[in-house]
Amino acid sequence: MVKKLVTVDVNKCIGCMECMFACSRRVGRGGFMDSAIRVRSAGGIERGFVIIVCRACEDPPCAKVCPTGALRAREKGGGVVLHEDKCIGCGLCAQSCILGAIFWDNEKNKPIVCRYCGECVDYCVHNAISMVDIDAN
Repeated sequence: MVKKLVTVDVNKCIGCMECMFACSRRVGRGGFMDSAIRVRSAGGIERGFVIIVCRACEDPPCAKVCPTGALRAREKGGGVVLHEDKCIGCGLCAQSCILGAIFWDNEKNKPIVCRYCGECVDYCVHNAISMVDIDAN
């Protein structure tokens, strides 16, 4: 079964950013900059937060615009897989993401995309996000 990251209930998000830390730690770094998930204020504490992460599009526009094939659609379940060795750092993928869910690693000059590993979910103590099985037939 293929997994997909979903926002279960954005109202449960308190903006602790533990998901962002967990995602950055997955690549051996601290801080937020290497995270493939972002949490931002929706306009103050009273308005809550917005969770920005790849939603695994069935026909991802980011993969369509990649001139080298570095970003390819997953075979099943939507979303993309990044082949860093093929990436030339053109940034077209980030520009084409309708959700703004492709972030940029300025050191590597490469995109940061969700790997659907679920590391962020393990650290979301309020269960605002979850990994779900999707039918990939």
